[in-house]
Amino acid sequence: MMLRISLLWCVLLSVVLAWSQSEVLSIVSDSIVRVKTNTGSYHLSAYGENVIAVDYYPNEAGHHLESFALIAEMGRFDKVEEDDEKLLLQNGLLTCVIQKASFSLNFESPNEHLFSQKPFGLSKDDSVKIALNISSEDVLYGGGARAVGMNRRGHRLELYNKAHYGYEEYSDWMNYTLPLVFSSKRYFVHFDNPTKGILDLDHEKVDTVRFEAESGAHRYQVAYAQNWDDLLHDFTLVFGRQPLPPMWVLGNFSSRFGYRSAEEVRNVVQLYEQMNIPVDALILDLYWFGKTIQGTMGNLRFDIDSFPNPTGLLQELQAKKIQPILITEPFILSTSDRWEEALAADVLAKDADGKPYLFDFYFGNTGLIDIFSPKAKAWFWDIYKELREMGAIGVWGDLGEPEVHPAGIMHHGGRTANELHNVYGHEWARLVYEGYANDFPEERLFNLMRAGATGSQRYGLVPWSGDVNRTWGGLKSQVEIALQMGMQGLAYMHSDLGGFAGDYDDPELYVRWLQYGVFQPVFRPHAQEEVPSEPVFKDAETRAIAANAIQLRYQLLPYNYALVYENSLKGRPLMRPLFFDFPIDSLAQITNSSFLWGKSFLITPVVEKSLSAVEIVVPPHSTWVDFYSGELIQNLTAKSKLIAKPINENQIPTLVKSGSIIPFHQPMQRTSEYDLAKIDWLIFLDNAIASCDATIYFDNGLPMSHINFQVDEYNLRYQWRSNTLLLEFTKNGMPSDELTIEKLKFKGKIAPKKIKINGKKATKQ
Repeated sequence: MMLRISLLWCVLLSVVLAWSQSEVLSIVSDSIVRVKTNTGSYHLSAYGENVIAVDYYPNEAGHHLESFALIAEMGRFDKVEEDDEKLLLQNGLLTCVIQKASFSLNFESPNEHLFSQKPFGLSKDDSVKIALNISSEDVLYGGGARAVGMNRRGHRLELYNKAHYGYEEYSDWMNYTLPLVFSSKRYFVHFDNPTKGILDLDHEKVDTVRFEAESGAHRYQVAYAQNWDDLLHDFTLVFGRQPLPPMWVLGNFSSRFGYRSAEEVRNVVQLYEQMNIPVDALILDLYWFGKTIQGTMGNLRFDIDSFPNPTGLLQELQAKKIQPILITEPFILSTSDRWEEALAADVLAKDADGKPYLFDFYFGNTGLIDIFSPKAKAWFWDIYKELREMGAIGVWGDLGEPEVHPAGIMHHGGRTANELHNVYGHEWARLVYEGYANDFPEERLFNLMRAGATGSQRYGLVPWSGDVNRTWGGLKSQVEIALQMGMQGLAYMHSDLGGFAGDYDDPELYVRWLQYGVFQPVFRPHAQEEVPSEPVFKDAETRAIAANAIQLRYQLLPYNYALVYENSLKGRPLMRPLFFDFPIDSLAQITNSSFLWGKSFLITPVVEKSLSAVEIVVPPHSTWVDFYSGELIQNLTAKSKLIAKPINENQIPTLVKSGSIIPFHQPMQRTSEYDLAKIDWLIFLDNAIASCDATIYFDNGLPMSHINFQVDEYNLRYQWRSNTLLLEFTKNGMPSDELTIEKLKFKGKIAPKKIKINGKKATKQ
């Protein structure tokens, strides 16, 4: 180590003699390289295996707000080299070359130039401006939750979390914005400054990405990988991965705006049971704490008139294996039961004079909990703890942009609303996550929130796409939003199934949205109460189609739970754009009409009314089998192609990659019925594919981080030789005799004549 540091010192100190515009100031360790210029100091450091961070400290500037996103420990550069023209820093596959004459930072992969950053100039105020020169060929993704098209190049995007009520096919400004851009060259740049600002993705068509913020840090991180899987692995390594959620999160939610009494809750549960429609969770919206929408927010305790025995009700739901979830908000109205308590506890954000900042919005006159204050965090968590001890299993944090956040508010530590607005939801999620980890360490958290920041997934935040309109246009935008957010680390982005806003009642729209929902991360119908969101209140025909979709969701539980595991271990999204697993071409770059659900399913939602057929995007060099009919669909060309697929009302086009194994559970009413003995293995054989495998998991329900966490991993692998199928079935890497031939189902046009399981000939009795 001493020799390495000494060599780095020699290299870096020699630069002082050669550079006219800049000089090496110092090196803190073999992890940070400091370069001083005539306008400020650059600090470059290595993270993970392929990530380089750049921090710039101007000579004349404001404060340098800490990173809320970065959690990885600093690493070491693999290489630091210097000559008369440049300084080279390398971390894994990513290289930063600093040109001396122009002092530009150039980022390169092993095969090509990625982008460059010109030097920062002198600033007359605290504003931050970073400009990157990119290739004219870059397709750009990112910026958070938007509906502007998969290729977001050409857009100038506001960075300020903001609700968009009733949006439809297009929305360029929504609840969850991110200062983050991904390129089709498989690199990302994260501008690590949450302050209110702008992300300009070459809006002026001059091959430039610009980040602008009112104040804060001149800081960004860059990573490069050879494939998308590795890039998401590196991204979530440095910013955090989603903890493994409880299994019931993959079931059906009963939810509306909202259930007004305990009697209404019991009635809807009884209907699910009478109609044999599976359900695993029930959400109580605003009315659990008040009879009216206005004037009651901030009570944060049950309205005893409408819910006379709340503890009994919550425990009653739990006894039925239905998990109760309560909505909460960070606003304490001056008319609420807790107003005086909040004032006495000093938990509200302040004005410039140090007094609680009061303002009016839709729900009434209010103050805002200062989520950055230790006193406020402790006070808020005590409420959550009490609700959990009563029997509320999950958490719903709504309006956490915050929906109204006056610029005059001052938060703990003297920081402004505009500086901290975009990380308010992030810190709220952190409060809940850390509270559960400390006080309920044996429980997995479900935390539904619609706003956060980069890395909020590490706190268990499950985002949804806000108040989408209950229209076909609203449905059209949902795939894009979920795909984009999955690539940005938020793999559980989902929509209110059926649409939320408005009273448009279209049974076809409803069932098409639910059929798509089978293949989105969280299956949660939710809407304003003018038109019921629950299938139990639909007409018989609509209810039957919806029930089939819900049952399919449950039968895919073994497959879906494996996707959840992959995400927690590697950061891999559940919903994936076609280019994630297949070579990029012009069609695959821009489409959101078809997408991948894990590695095996190709899904094409029906997003227009009264269609008799839809166009499916079939990736290059791939073969698929229709999940329902067994029809073979091939594309042996080097480009994606469109094919017309006839459809019916009972399902959306669902293809399985040829050669796949799909673990498929027998029908059930709760995810708690998950059982190895009730799983069939659907094998989609293909003469051209010699082998394939599938893995499923059974665990004891504890968090992965818990010392007593235990999991059994079952793997089924086949080798296809002529007409003989050789199967290896293992449990935790060892051969298992728990698979019988009766559990094997062959889909498609090919079936084996001979089968061996773990070397033994298998025959039906």
